Amino acid sequence: MTTPPRPRSLADHLRARDDEALQELVQRRPDLAVPTPGDLAQLAGRSVTAASTARALDHLTRFGLQVLEAAVVCEEPFSTADVFALLPDTPHDAVAHQFDDLVLLALVWGEPDAWRPTVAARETVGRFPAGLGPPLALLGGGDVRPLIEALESAPPDAREAVDALTWSNPTGRVKDADRVVTPESARTPVEWLLARGILRPLDKGTVVLPREVALHLRSGRLHRSVATDAPAAELHHHDPVVVDRLATGTADELVRRVTTLLERWAVAAPGVLRSGGLGVRDLRAAATLLDVDEQLAALVVEVTWAAGLLATSGETDDEWLPTPAYDLWRTRSVADRWVQLAGAWLTTSRVASLVGTVAAGDGRVNALTPDAERVVAPDIRRWVLQDLASFDAGTAASVESMVHRHEWRRPRRGGRLRDDLVRSTLHEANAVGICARGALSGFGRLLLDGAMAEAESALSSLLPDPVDHVLLQADLTAVAPGPLRDDLARSLSMLADIESSGGATVYRFSESSVRRALDAGRSASECQTFLAAVSRTPVPQPLSYLIDDVARRHGLLRVGSANSYLRCDDPAVLDELMAGRASETLRLRRLAPTIVITPTAPEVLLERLRDLGLAPAAEGGDGSVVVSRPDERRTGPRGVPPLLTNDPPAPPATVAASIVRALRSAERGASRGPQTKGPGLGANVPRTAMTETMDVLRQAVESGASVWLGYVDNDGVSAERVVDPVTLAGGQLTAYDHRSDGVRRFAVHRVTGVAPLTEAGR
Repeated sequence: MTTPPRPRSLADHLRARDDEALQELVQRRPDLAVPTPGDLAQLAGRSVTAASTARALDHLTRFGLQVLEAAVVCEEPFSTADVFALLPDTPHDAVAHQFDDLVLLALVWGEPDAWRPTVAARETVGRFPAGLGPPLALLGGGDVRPLIEALESAPPDAREAVDALTWSNPTGRVKDADRVVTPESARTPVEWLLARGILRPLDKGTVVLPREVALHLRSGRLHRSVATDAPAAELHHHDPVVVDRLATGTADELVRRVTTLLERWAVAAPGVLRSGGLGVRDLRAAATLLDVDEQLAALVVEVTWAAGLLATSGETDDEWLPTPAYDLWRTRSVADRWVQLAGAWLTTSRVASLVGTVAAGDGRVNALTPDAERVVAPDIRRWVLQDLASFDAGTAASVESMVHRHEWRRPRRGGRLRDDLVRSTLHEANAVGICARGALSGFGRLLLDGAMAEAESALSSLLPDPVDHVLLQADLTAVAPGPLRDDLARSLSMLADIESSGGATVYRFSESSVRRALDAGRSASECQTFLAAVSRTPVPQPLSYLIDDVARRHGLLRVGSANSYLRCDDPAVLDELMAGRASETLRLRRLAPTIVITPTAPEVLLERLRDLGLAPAAEGGDGSVVVSRPDERRTGPRGVPPLLTNDPPAPPATVAASIVRALRSAERGASRGPQTKGPGLGANVPRTAMTETMDVLRQAVESGASVWLGYVDNDGVSAERVVDPVTLAGGQLTAYDHRSDGVRRFAVHRVTGVAPLTEAGR
């Protein structure tokens, strides 16, 4: 039996792996496969770049980093026994399993008893792995035994100085550290240590404790403590039925808050700040409208934007408006709408909890600005929620215990930002409805697993049936005793403002709210008829009088363009207006007893007159009242905002398998050497119909077989090639081309024919 040759490089090590191990590498480190590498040597080259290695280390747990530090500290080549020796109190099975994972991730390569960390892994760990200084060989050489013997007779203050450098930082600042010091000339503890070589100069101003000395002082232990598992969470148990019921109410409320916000902003859109984003006053107004605090209002706004329902108008006077996607969204079921919102929150890089905090330059972080963007947020949200999902149904964990678990889980990624994002994730998951009382809801678990249809179905079964009526009261309010039907809620929100929300929603009628309905084209009789139809109580007289009074004054004063003009059948109204201060600020000029003109724009004039307590109506060129239909304002077509992330998504198993097949084909092609003429290429490739071409290519992708391809390039030149198909999608064939000895893409519509290449033909 022939013994396989020892791997001389990481590329050799990867070639010796089986396909399953290579597929897992591509899935665990997806940046290695974007774009598809030409061969295993290129894959190995990508895996040792600084950026890719840093990404891989970012996904290691604290235990994984500790085992990697042990591998870096070991003298090359080393065995797993050497690693065990540096982690003496740690179960060997746990260390071996973690070490195998480092090998799988291509951070360590070689073979049993002859392992090596990659150079990039060594450099990324840092110059002082586990707080150890360089070995003696890099500090002038020497034997460690005389140094240890000298330490046994060291003065107490010198020993104290060494102890301070043993576990954390092996360096210390010393003036003229590289000067010559003898035992006779030593006057200070540090000089005593320098004279005996226990401390070595690192540069002119720094001394360092050699690695071998520190390991002796640590009794051969690399770390003070090693935790193979995450710290235990502080758990609290709740009834899963209660959790689902509370989360259902929150999910329903989120949908209704988004609807309320966009219905209002479609009528009175807030402006976009010059620097982008939403102003503080507009956020406060949104919080008042939704009857929530500003932090929750910011979350609603950010989720709405992330779901593609809100965008800027893109006009000169840029405003935040609903997108056309909102019209489709509001026709769906409440559960379907929630799934879209919650899914957007789960994947967005926007962090609503940052709104209101101090930004760079001592400014304030405003909603919908780049300052509230953190690319690590989606990863941390998913880690935290998946951790919650590992507990039994109805189980919550204390916030701080989850922070400690994720300090262990991702020690390199985030620091204080990571800890704050763990806290905000748990808070926002409760506000979105994925969790309640800190525990995952049943439909939240399904959403986290990517089972969108199942999550929607589970939530639908828990939602209450919408009500079709309100209770009008004499204090100009209406109480909805439950979630209103969407059409009723939209109509009522045009006529009244939401005063408070919850199990029952309270609406309040006012002059401005009634005028809003009249501006949208509703008449007084239509408003009265609507309220009488939806109320289980009679329309109160004060409300009826309010509607009639506002309607009587609405349109009495009319605005047109002259640039603008005012027309009123009652000269006394214009007399009063001309006598006030508004006459000067608006630069009014009277042309006739019932006509006044002004250079002010019509839309500005309308707002100024309404601020004065008047109720003007816009007038068209033919003298008719202009119905603005402000409730139908939308942006132009907008897509869902792109997702920002540090890492490319992991390829599905089928794609990973195709990538590995392409790499294997490239290796086979390289071993055969360059080919100028493939088998059978002296004849013409048979022409095949497109359906037959697609069938043959699909079968080749699935089986990994080679095919004979006829192809017309961009210059119209026909060619015949032998290729190993990898993927077939979007009208493009990705395949390893034996002629060019690399992976390339072919446009399917340029393929003139295809035929299987038999093994005999090879």
